[in-house]
Amino acid sequence: MTHFKPNLIKMAFIATGFAITAVPAFAQSDETESADDVEVIQVSGIRGSLQRAQAIKMDSTSIVEALSAEDIGKLPDTSIAESLSRLPGLAGERRNGRTSGISVRGFNENYVGTTLNGRELLGMGDNRGVEFDLYPTEIISNILVYKTPEAGMTTQNIGGSIDLQTVKPLTAESTMTINGTLEKNKEDAANPDFDNQGHRLSFNFVDQFLDDTLGVALTVATMESPRQENQFRGWGYATANPDNAAEGVTVPEDTLILGGHDSFARSAMMNRDSVAAVVQWAPTDTLNLQFDALYIDFLEDDARRGVEEGGAEWGTGDYTITGVEDGLVTSGYYDGFYSVVRNDVRRQDAELKTFGLNVEYILNNDWSVTADVSTGKVDKTITDIESYSGVGRAGTDGRPLTARSWEMTSTGAIYTSHPSMADVDLTDPSLIRLAGPQTWGAPIVGGDAQDGFVNQPIFEESLDSFRLQTEGFIEWGVFSGVEIGVIYSDREKSKINNGAYLTAPTYPGDDAIPDVLGVVPLDFVGIGGVLAYDALGLYNSGYYQATDAQLVDAGRLGDTYVVNEKLTTLYGKLDIDTAIDDIYIRGNLGLQVVHADQSSTGFSTAMTSDGFVEAIPVAGGTDYTDVLPTLNLSAEFAEGQFFRLGLSKVLSRPRMDDMRPNNQVTFSFNNTNILSNSLENGPWGGSSGNPDLKPYEANQLDLAYENYFADTGYIALSYFFKDIKNWHRENGLLADFTPYYLPEIHHTQDDAALPPVLFEGYNTAPQDGFEGFVRGYEIQASLPGELIADALQGFGVFASATFMDGSADAAAEGGETRIPGLSDENYSLTVFYESHGFEIRIAGTKRSSYLTEARGLSLALSDTTNQGGTFWDAQLGYDFSESGIDYLEGLRVTLQAQNITDQDDVQTSGTDSRQVLLYQSYGANYLLGFNYAF
Repeated sequence: MTHFKPNLIKMAFIATGFAITAVPAFAQSDETESADDVEVIQVSGIRGSLQRAQAIKMDSTSIVEALSAEDIGKLPDTSIAESLSRLPGLAGERRNGRTSGISVRGFNENYVGTTLNGRELLGMGDNRGVEFDLYPTEIISNILVYKTPEAGMTTQNIGGSIDLQTVKPLTAESTMTINGTLEKNKEDAANPDFDNQGHRLSFNFVDQFLDDTLGVALTVATMESPRQENQFRGWGYATANPDNAAEGVTVPEDTLILGGHDSFARSAMMNRDSVAAVVQWAPTDTLNLQFDALYIDFLEDDARRGVEEGGAEWGTGDYTITGVEDGLVTSGYYDGFYSVVRNDVRRQDAELKTFGLNVEYILNNDWSVTADVSTGKVDKTITDIESYSGVGRAGTDGRPLTARSWEMTSTGAIYTSHPSMADVDLTDPSLIRLAGPQTWGAPIVGGDAQDGFVNQPIFEESLDSFRLQTEGFIEWGVFSGVEIGVIYSDREKSKINNGAYLTAPTYPGDDAIPDVLGVVPLDFVGIGGVLAYDALGLYNSGYYQATDAQLVDAGRLGDTYVVNEKLTTLYGKLDIDTAIDDIYIRGNLGLQVVHADQSSTGFSTAMTSDGFVEAIPVAGGTDYTDVLPTLNLSAEFAEGQFFRLGLSKVLSRPRMDDMRPNNQVTFSFNNTNILSNSLENGPWGGSSGNPDLKPYEANQLDLAYENYFADTGYIALSYFFKDIKNWHRENGLLADFTPYYLPEIHHTQDDAALPPVLFEGYNTAPQDGFEGFVRGYEIQASLPGELIADALQGFGVFASATFMDGSADAAAEGGETRIPGLSDENYSLTVFYESHGFEIRIAGTKRSSYLTEARGLSLALSDTTNQGGTFWDAQLGYDFSESGIDYLEGLRVTLQAQNITDQDDVQTSGTDSRQVLLYQSYGANYLLGFNYAF
């Protein structure tokens, strides 16, 4: 029987030290060197982290990227997402100031599988994607990013798969470690009831008992993390009226103009408490049991205080255009709008629990059997309160109008005084009243009776899974091992989309602002500021009268659903281990057969002529089977030099919200539409989910060359091509609305009461079957300084660049063709120095623009373009183990600066970077931390 070279195994053991989870745990054959005969050298710090990660990457038969903790409970960065964003082919996405989302090879986290110790991990977001910043770094030992799949993996996704690995206490170094961090944002808290300081504290314990047959690892972590943000949000861009041009200004046809804005100063505090435990018990040489548990309690409060104002076309027709450039109005002024002072608060409250038990039994020297069972649950509630105030209730006589001049910039609009009208002081307590100044209310509450609104979606998700597999050594030609197994999972996700209109008890009058907290400045958009008060306290005290939005808003029950997904996976994998002319070839050949049974329930909603909602329960679902072959080959043609090949068919499961059966039917009660015989001008329309959706599919090719020339030095070149076979798009499909026709409602609004001419219209729904591609190149290098010159001992550089392009068919001419998360260019650079206990690191990432999502009306997600950016972080540390001071030997201190160049986030409409929809600026963040190991 031919085995791969023993020195590679030895290097992996030596380099991984306390975390050797990448090495199989079952028995070694007589021809394989025993791990007990290998001296384990523990290397910590930056160099140790790089060395262990390189060993894992080198030893893998798939194309992978790896991260390893610098020490127990200490990843290279303060969040999992930040660490992942520096890896080749990966890119981070900031959300509200934190790197949260991760794209892998051009696909965001909704198309990336995430596992914890090999088990699929639930996220806390609206969909399948995991929000990586919500998981504590202290529990992580290694992270593996699989760019090419293997048949035995729980998830095989189009983007790739990320496996978060905790420590294995029976093979880890015994330790008791405390981590502490003080955090401070560069910007003062703009909202007077928030702070710009936070802290993190964690305790890690690893030890062995009962003659090293019982291992226990425990992590307890808590954090408070502040964020400060200045935000401009454009309503969108309307077609400008050429008649409103100032003298000497020409406005071409179809020139666009900003329709209005929300501008806020946001302060937030994220609280996260987490407990993770791993218990490993090996009572005999043939039996190993491991129990994993993770609990996360997440709470984030934020306040967004500012002003909402309509502009040209969407706020007032009395405007003047003073500047136009390339189809966009760049400057102008409008004569008046009743400004809405917003005191909005949002609370996100989530809880995650996941438990797993793995039992491995070694049958003999060659064979083992493993059973794994796990369960997980996530509960999440978002309470988003809007509270309106202004210069008096809508309809009140004598209220002063706000008039503004504006100029478009790269960060949105900047406002100044109107050339001939006086400013309105929105910080004057004697002027600003607690009442809605605009007639935005629904008929159920009256157009002048809406003083606020609350969105409160409730999400619940559960995932239960069972896995049974057997694996062992064989001697069958080039094949040296086999693995056969079955995986069953049952996943359910529900959403209840609650909402309510809020009316102050003083209606139809108004009242002074109660308990003014202070003034929130808005000088970043040229506006003086607004009054701040406690909207959450008002809502929780029962101050507002709440009217259920479900009665008149079809999107409430229309976006309330339960989706269930049962997957049964059979798989087999053959390990390849051979040599041809002294070229060592390793790899695996595998096949997955996945049977899916998906179902969902929800509501079909329609509006009646009197403005109320009619809802009917609906259900749907389907079942199907997919066959997924995989092949990975790794050829070491020279010492430390590899060619790797990956061929596979992969899939990403449909978005959970797209699988809902819900329909929202609209009917235009306009006689012109009702009597029209044109589909484009008919009365019917609608939107829906699609419970029959099949997965996103792709056939992919991966090629890589890797040259490992030092224990922390290598270069790698990769090419990948993904041939997308079943992409999803929102598409308008011709539908028959006869089932929704009610003669007593759907007719002309006159004495004749005529029925509609047409009973067909277009219904927008997610549809599969679209095709596309993504391809790209990755270049990466890790270079220790001493290879260049002895004087550079301790210096090191890690750099990567990824170049991609790709698209998928549009649903209609001129429609969206981009892939969510794909940036044409991604760059990463880390420069470090580590010597005599000192650690210095400067790290930067850059990505070009990409398609993403943002929360819009009713907290629903909608497509937008993020312009990308360049982000720089720095870290300075000292490890006292080299200080010679005995009682400080286990201490390491670090000072980190995040976003030191204050890079902002800009989202735009389509691909025109001048049409700013969202501008966010966060300021730098500083962290002073310590790590003490007893």
